Amino acid sequence: MAKQFPQLEAHHHRYIADQHMFFTASAAPTGHVNMSPRSTDMFRVLSDTAVLYLDRTGSGNETAAHLRIDPRLTIMFCAVAGPPLIMRLYGSGRVIHRDSDAFASLLAEHFDGKAPLGARQMVQLDIDLVQTSCGYGVPLFDYVEERPQMDAWANAKGVDGIEDYWRQKNQTSLDGFPSGLFE
Repeated sequence: MAKQFPQLEAHHHRYIADQHMFFTASAAPTGHVNMSPRSTDMFRVLSDTAVLYLDRTGSGNETAAHLRIDPRLTIMFCAVAGPPLIMRLYGSGRVIHRDSDAFASLLAEHFDGKAPLGARQMVQLDIDLVQTSCGYGVPLFDYVEERPQMDAWANAKGVDGIEDYWRQKNQTSLDGFPSGLFE
């Protein structure tokens, strides 16, 4: 049932465009494996071999900390509506810091130059393998809308409050690995 591809094909692009959620998975050689759900509103396909997402503030910063140690990253989509399918993008990930020229350039090109309040970095995945599988075990759900809580939380915190939060909660992983957020 599983099929492998060296890069994204046209039907993969269409599948990604139809999804509302994806998961990232990362790990250091030791410690906890991290898997995080994310909304696709900040996800962009750069090419057949590269994708990017604008990473908003979360309760931790595990992916960034892990990628500093080991660049392995997997992104997974699961169709919860329409035809069943799971798609995993495997490859090498890297963090693009919010104060870098690369961040500004990618923001201008792929996000109309606008980052939502609380955008802390971008994560790019250079794909070396695309794998699809049946998805028969994934239940059906109906998408209603994006949750308003993230924007409300960021607006209530404000720029200074978010930076304080980053300093308190996002500088190290669960296992004490530095995230590089303020480098």
